[in-house]
Amino acid sequence: MSERLRIALTKGRLQEQSVALFERAGLDCTPIHHPGRRLIHALPDYPLDVVLAKGPDVITYVEHGVCDLGIVGKDTILEKGGSFYEVLDLGFGACRFALAVPEGSEFYSGYRTRTIASKYPAITQNFFRAKGMEVGVIKIEGSVELAPILGLADGIVDIVETGATLRANGLIPIETVANVSARLIVNTASMKLHKEQIQDFILRCQRELRKEV
Repeated sequence: MSERLRIALTKGRLQEQSVALFERAGLDCTPIHHPGRRLIHALPDYPLDVVLAKGPDVITYVEHGVCDLGIVGKDTILEKGGSFYEVLDLGFGACRFALAVPEGSEFYSGYRTRTIASKYPAITQNFFRAKGMEVGVIKIEGSVELAPILGLADGIVDIVETGATLRANGLIPIETVANVSARLIVNTASMKLHKEQIQDFILRCQRELRKEV
């Protein structure tokens, strides 16, 4: 394997879990543990350069071919979309999108058009469109739980892990919108040009993931 691949990792928790997977697969990730201000890191024992980026940018870099592979949450894929191969569910970073409403409210009763607040307007619209239900969607950048409290929205669509924040703000999840986890994605052209190298990397990851089952 002479040519080096380039993989974009979502910074933060997914980065840490990705690096842990790589190390279990036998890759030396020392440069990523001591990144300094550098954003691109060459692994010393495997032809792979690691790019640290925000989730939506991971998709952009892979889609445009400046990175061959990427690791990004399914939530970002569902919201942003794009043209690439989604080749592996890595299992970690698992959580779910849920529709949550004020406790005691009858969200689905009556014919009034509901308003939903979310950081993920595309996911929200697609969910209700599949139900044949028209809703108004307001994009919120910060604490989306505030929208129903302030009377801005009838409910929210957001990522739920424990549900503690929802309960603390008088909201309850009433329906799962989507289950999400980290995914390995591959640039469509790279899959053809570097098929052998990419398959080797995928197989290394798959072997470690099987050990966890």
